[in-house]
This record gives sequence, C-alpha cells and structure tokens, in this order.
Amino acid sequence: MDKYTINIIKNNPNIYRYLREESFWYKYLNRDNNYIKRMEKEMKDKYKLNTIDKIDNLTRNINLISTFIDVLK
Repeated sequence: MDKYTINIIKNNPNIYRYLREESFWYKYLNRDNNYIKRMEKEMKDKYKLNTIDKIDNLTRNINLISTFIDVLK
C-alpha cells in the first residue's frame, strides 16, 4: 500500500472500521491501490451512506416529525 491509500484509511473512520471488519480487503489493497474506490463503495453500501440511503433516512425522519406534530394537535 502506498502512503496515499494509508492516509485515506486513517482519515476516514468509516473506511477504517470497515477494513477492520472485512480484513480480506488488505490483500487487495496491497496488490493494487485502486481497490480503495471499490472498497469505499462497498463500505457505503454496507453502512448505508449512499445519497439514496440518506434521502430515505431524511424522509423517514420528516414523516416521524410530522406524525408527532399531528399527535400533539
């Protein structure tokens, strides 16, 4: 692994946590540094950090708040 890849891993706690849970990625990262993008994509899928997931979460929160306000009326 080069220093750039190590820097990405150390500065992003989600990638660091994912790499600790899915340690097989070390093998791929040691062979080719370009796997960091693929690993980041899978990490976002697993932890639901994609834009679509964030929008769904926001929608659910808004619905919850709306329901709560309706109950208070």
